[in-house]
Amino acid sequence: MCVKCDYTIHRASHHFGWNRDFEPALTARPGSTIHFECLDSSGGQFDANSTVADVSTMDFGKVNPVTGPVYVEGARPGDALKITLRHFEPSGLGWTANIPGFGLLADQFKEPALHIWKYDAASLAPALYGPGGRVPLKPFAGTIGLAPAEPGLHSVVPPRRVGGNLDIRDLAAGTTLYLPVEVEGALFSIGDTHAAQGDGEVCGTAIESRMDVQATIELVKDARLESPRFTTPGPVTRHLDGAGYEVTTGVGPDLMTAARESVMRMVDLLAADHGLKPIDAYMLCSVCGDLRISEIVDMPNWVVSFYFPRIVFN
Repeated sequence: MCVKCDYTIHRASHHFGWNRDFEPALTARPGSTIHFECLDSSGGQFDANSTVADVSTMDFGKVNPVTGPVYVEGARPGDALKITLRHFEPSGLGWTANIPGFGLLADQFKEPALHIWKYDAASLAPALYGPGGRVPLKPFAGTIGLAPAEPGLHSVVPPRRVGGNLDIRDLAAGTTLYLPVEVEGALFSIGDTHAAQGDGEVCGTAIESRMDVQATIELVKDARLESPRFTTPGPVTRHLDGAGYEVTTGVGPDLMTAARESVMRMVDLLAADHGLKPIDAYMLCSVCGDLRISEIVDMPNWVVSFYFPRIVFN
């Protein structure tokens, strides 16, 4: 419970997709701090007793529920919402899955897989994975956005100009996010909380984990923002940097091909060096490894690198 919050929105007040005509769960003044009870990206379809069989029976009509929406008084098209993420209250339970047909290497990993994570919600000590792996945690909100101006129901899966399923791991406590407003009241919602994720979320899932989030919502009039932007309170990789990285690369004229190759080579490296099954190495890359564009000017070939933190196995 947030003693300094102006409002609480319970997780029963959630929706799937974006629609300018959704009834607000709350009308709030600019400057309000709100306690959001969020669901994980499965909408609660996985628990501590789930097995890989549950991946194949998952109801995709219930994925990525977001808590809200919040109607912000005075918000008009052309304005921006300034959202300061104050605090995350993790649940201590999460999951990572390989979902057939989804992910950067979906053509290579065609069978479902599931890993259930249990972690200390108070200390956020690194979570155990496989033989000797310990993944540092960094809670954040994967889906955070506003209603688009175009009428009708829009999928929650792709990111948009007004936010949505951004999956940016640095939207963590202390970060301030700015989103362009397209409809009256803005209609802000948040969910899809994660305990950890690598940049790229390469298998399609992170450590998906139910959490509560506390955020302050302010209004910037006539901001004329073209797309989301954010400010972090400090360095963003200290939870991973301490022991350095193993890095693989992909080189070629197509960024997507180079990204795939860099991940494939890291999967091979982790499997060989740490005795992991390739599917387990792939899911581990998704929760703590980072895709980076290292070079995009020396035509005709570009370089994409995949950074895997050595601290996981130290």
